[in-house]
Amino acid sequence: MSAPARPQAAPAVRAVGSAALGWALAHRRDFTLGEDALAEHGDVNRTWKPLGELAQVCVSVRRATAPDDPLHATASDLLAYAWELTGQGAYFHELLRLEPFGTYALEVYAAFASAGLRHPGFEKLAATTVATRSWRLTEQQPNRRLGLLNSERRVGLPQHRPVADALRATWLGGLPEPWTFESASGYSLTHVVFHLTDWGGDPSGVPGDVASYLGLWLPAWLDSCVEDDQWDLACELLAVAGALPEPPGVDLLAGVWHAVAAAQDADGSLPEVGPGRRGRPVPRDFAGRYHSTLMAAFAAALALPRRGGGPRGAAPHAEEGVQA
Repeated sequence: MSAPARPQAAPAVRAVGSAALGWALAHRRDFTLGEDALAEHGDVNRTWKPLGELAQVCVSVRRATAPDDPLHATASDLLAYAWELTGQGAYFHELLRLEPFGTYALEVYAAFASAGLRHPGFEKLAATTVATRSWRLTEQQPNRRLGLLNSERRVGLPQHRPVADALRATWLGGLPEPWTFESASGYSLTHVVFHLTDWGGDPSGVPGDVASYLGLWLPAWLDSCVEDDQWDLACELLAVAGALPEPPGVDLLAGVWHAVAAAQDADGSLPEVGPGRRGRPVPRDFAGRYHSTLMAAFAAALALPRRGGGPRGAAPHAEEGVQA
């Protein structure tokens, strides 16, 4: 008796990505910077963080898709819109002037810069800031340190320490016991991979031992996320899978993709968490769904066949400029 056919993931992947990016387009006004974006003690998580994440996902989707792909066109429109929201970069200059050692200005700006959207005044001021001893000695979580190093590289600034050294200080870099995986370590490892690969653009940035470790354990960790309705983390792990030099076959993860598709609301949004076994409440306001929805679009773009049909691990495609 033949084994039952394994479900195919490709249709679910594209459907999830298209619906998620469509939701972002329909709700683009919700990413507008609040009045406190340049205020002292403003809530960065409510202003710059959503906008920066929108920009980064759009950059990654554009890079992973062909110009005639509808996903590419939607991502391009959203990226141009996000750049306008920053005053074409002028707000970054003001933000860095007000808070010169707050690293998030450079981290968010770097996403735009990688797509050719640049502000010379900001970069001149940033070059002065990153040359200081204080910048090099800023105390950060290890995965954030990697993010800052990648941001420096993207903007064309000197990296303040070797990437390899920063990697081995992270949870993932130490190849820990796989059974110690939980939410905090999960989010840490996903961002380590995002920074190493320039958000999925260069899979060769993942060292061989780390890639082998992830290839072995990602399916089990994804199953645990699906079991507990952890959709935001599941999508980040799916993005990690798509960013590896030799990712798990997309059909191997078909069950996860179909579970994500089933959890998606009719409008294309995806809640960060579902009810799980304990019957949790499921927030569906903007804060409770924008990040997971963006991560669904990001993961889907990386799971689609690489643009141009090139092999995984090939040099990333140069990102064409965006007309703002």
